[in-house]
Amino acid sequence: MVKSLDYIFPDPPAGLDPAALDRTRVPESVAVIMDGNGRWAKKRALNRLRGHKAGIEAVRETIRCASDLGVRYLTIYSFSTENWKRPEDEVVGLMDLFAKTMLAEVDGLHAEGVRVRTIGDLSPLPAETREAFDAAWEKTRDNEGMTLVVAVNYGGRQEILRATAACMREAALMAEETGEVLEPTEEMFERGLYTCGMPDPDLVIRTSGEMRVSNFLLWQIAYSEFVVTDTLWPDFDRYEFLRCLLEYQGRNRRFGGVA
Repeated sequence: MVKSLDYIFPDPPAGLDPAALDRTRVPESVAVIMDGNGRWAKKRALNRLRGHKAGIEAVRETIRCASDLGVRYLTIYSFSTENWKRPEDEVVGLMDLFAKTMLAEVDGLHAEGVRVRTIGDLSPLPAETREAFDAAWEKTRDNEGMTLVVAVNYGGRQEILRATAACMREAALMAEETGEVLEPTEEMFERGLYTCGMPDPDLVIRTSGEMRVSNFLLWQIAYSEFVVTDTLWPDFDRYEFLRCLLEYQGRNRRFGGVA
């Protein structure tokens, strides 16, 4: 059932008009760099893990709103390959939080038809965390609604190296079979990406005002639109998401062509 904009945005703040959103131009794929949990906690004299816990509601809100609006793919950057450098207690707490949150949320996501998948190398994660993500995939894999992509232990440079190795193996195998040395193609390379079969992000949102991509989807965001908001992630809600979508819809996407 298609939900009305009034239902999705029941109490917009002054100056923000949900009716300005063109539902025929909602991006197919949105990626979010969820930043600012630590600063949110510091402002309140709390430890960083409390900030991560506070960010869960923002994740719920964004998933629900994106799904209701017809976004087909929502990718959230949960844990990068560089995040292992954080204090051990924070990393351990995050891994436990991932497992508990996924187990608590999967039934609701399944009921809404959301499909859950991960990108990144899950092998170094604790067994309980891996199992929670695997269970979510198995439960929701046949759903036909929005795909929620959780990037965990993900790094764009590492993904490119991984895809390059796969591309080289494929080219070598084809050379053995045909006797011809073939030039690698973008299609061959993309088959080695974690995101194989998914559309590239139309829109990348970064919270907390930082102006960097942080090793996120480096191949895939070549022509994505970027919207940066000063809002810290735990304070991000459906109305902030609406503002990002409206800014996106105000862009002229030329993909290197003429305006």
